[in-house]
Amino acid sequence: MSRPAPDRPHRRRAVVASTVGTTIEWYDFFLYGTVAALVFPKLFFPGSSAGAGVLESFSTLFVGFAARPVGAAIFGHFGDRIGRKATLVTTLLLMGFATVAIGLLPGFAAVGVTAPILLTVLRVVQGIGVGGEWGGSVLMSMEWGSAKRRGLMASLPQLGVPLGLLLSTAMVKLCTSISGTQFEVWGWRVPFLFSVVLIGIGLWVRLKVVESPDFAAVKVRRAVERRPVWTAIRKHPREILTSAFVRLSEQAPFYLFITFVLTYGTKELAMPRGELLDDTLIAAAIGLLSVPLFGHLSDRFGRRLVYGIGIVCTGLYAFPYFALLDTRSSGMVLLAIVVSLLVHDIQYGPQAALIAESFGTNVRYSGAGLGYQLASVIAGGPAPLIAAALLQSSGSSVGISWYIVGCAVLSLGALLLMPRRAPEAAPVSTVATAESAKA
Repeated sequence: MSRPAPDRPHRRRAVVASTVGTTIEWYDFFLYGTVAALVFPKLFFPGSSAGAGVLESFSTLFVGFAARPVGAAIFGHFGDRIGRKATLVTTLLLMGFATVAIGLLPGFAAVGVTAPILLTVLRVVQGIGVGGEWGGSVLMSMEWGSAKRRGLMASLPQLGVPLGLLLSTAMVKLCTSISGTQFEVWGWRVPFLFSVVLIGIGLWVRLKVVESPDFAAVKVRRAVERRPVWTAIRKHPREILTSAFVRLSEQAPFYLFITFVLTYGTKELAMPRGELLDDTLIAAAIGLLSVPLFGHLSDRFGRRLVYGIGIVCTGLYAFPYFALLDTRSSGMVLLAIVVSLLVHDIQYGPQAALIAESFGTNVRYSGAGLGYQLASVIAGGPAPLIAAALLQSSGSSVGISWYIVGCAVLSLGALLLMPRRAPEAAPVSTVATAESAKA
């Protein structure tokens, strides 16, 4: 049974607000990763060797990932207690503040060791903001959708990843062209400061959103959990752990495909930075179609089947990916980057619904957020560090390819062990029901 027509504008607004918000959040997050690969080693760690500087720069990247489960716990608590909307406004402000502040940071030459310390602190703040963002944005969109379209609805906020990647890469490329040789002096700061404009847009959209009808129904039934994070940990440990490990084959390779590839391409293959950024832009643009496509396919053929195909494809692509890069041919490198993100999207499209549907509405923000963000500690955060260390020790990409294969094997096991839970039927809620939850 579908919701009445008056709900449709609110549903569209929820989808737009979720997607715009995640785009801004991921713009900020990816911007850091790109600049960490290109600028931060010299700016904040100038006394280190080239290899050590890259490792130290990626270490600050990892700190942000480590903070994400903390953000998931903090905002998961409030998201399941007071609602999705208020929490999403807070995460947007937190992330935006940290990003703008990074753009104003002095380098090591100006303030010494204080510079990398402040960079690390702001990276932690960024991580906390992103950690709380994902659960709320996905649930706001998914919970406004019908039970038969939850894969598609939950995949739409996931578009924030290709959109954020597209926007951040485009800004870096634009500022590189404008500032030229001054990019490492002041040009890199402009994309961070531009975040102020995006925050204003995001707040304007999110403040107009009506609360999720699923959460509104929980409030009406007085079924809100007092300690949702603890309840999720105590009652759903298997769901949380398998949600984290099922992301290994998606998140770890992804940060190699978009962040480490810049270091590998410029340092090892001596390729132009601009060419690599162009290739990433093309791949991100394709993601605008592929992410919702695979979310839709998961509605038709099942989350597990589509996701499992994505895991297998990732494992099979590990060695061809670096083989294509190592040709140094512009066409082959473009193919390598495009296919890498396409393989990623087979998993990323259905992933939000796959994880969120493992939890009941009253602990969904907490449980799904914790499971999703714990992967940041075991997958996304250490991936560039592990890849850089493997490359530095062996001088070859073979070890990195085996690392990707290992992630795929672990993810496939987690998918098989993931508890099956029938999706809750989306309540037949009207705007009045959602508004009544405010009382």
